[in-house]
Amino acid sequence: MVEDLGISLLQMMENAGRALAGRARVMLGGDAAGRRVTVLAGSGGNGGGGMVACRRLALWGADVTVVLAQPAESMAGVPAQQLAILQRLGVPVCAPEARLPGGDLLVDALIGYSLSGAPRSPVSSLIRAANTADTPILALDIPSGLNGDSGIPYDPCVAATTTLTLALPKTGLLQPPAETFVGDLYLADISVPTSVYERLGLQVGAIFGRDDVVAVRLKSSSTPGRPVTPHTPAVDGPGRRQ
Repeated sequence: MVEDLGISLLQMMENAGRALAGRARVMLGGDAAGRRVTVLAGSGGNGGGGMVACRRLALWGADVTVVLAQPAESMAGVPAQQLAILQRLGVPVCAPEARLPGGDLLVDALIGYSLSGAPRSPVSSLIRAANTADTPILALDIPSGLNGDSGIPYDPCVAATTTLTLALPKTGLLQPPAETFVGDLYLADISVPTSVYERLGLQVGAIFGRDDVVAVRLKSSSTPGRPVTPHTPAVDGPGRRQ
């Protein structure tokens, strides 16, 4: 996407963050104004997407706080750019801390698909604090601490109320061990062209023909949305990763 087609990481991050903010608004009852949201943001692309969502929620009237997984001065690249925007907008940004502000929703944007091994401090402390906060949790792409291939949770692992995964569902999200941690599973469009999937040997249908976000698996039939089976979207090919 980046090297051959010129679609930048910033564009993909904006798409992910916008979808995440939209799902957060749904979880807040359809109106973000005046609601308190805490975004837990890592230093990579997952954290960058979380900070985009934070910005959009703030513009929609939410009272948003960002808790970073590492000191602000150590951020780099596109995530650092997103952080700088939030700071210019006056959004409260906190250093890593285990005591989280109270509120209506927690957004887990700590670790994405690149996780290797159990989360380490201070991320592990933030995960444990999130799980004990008695607040709904919305995870971006994959709950932090979950193995994206096997679906086996490391210790600790975010127990999300809802997970918004990106582009295609990760194999692990649909495995039985992951169900408790994934919660309701939705899939968001980040504008991956068909030609990119074909380069990877994948044949993917028009997943987002009706909406930018589609339901993949819902734990409760009372949850709004039209669920699709775990076999949809259909993906054929040798690889398990995106």
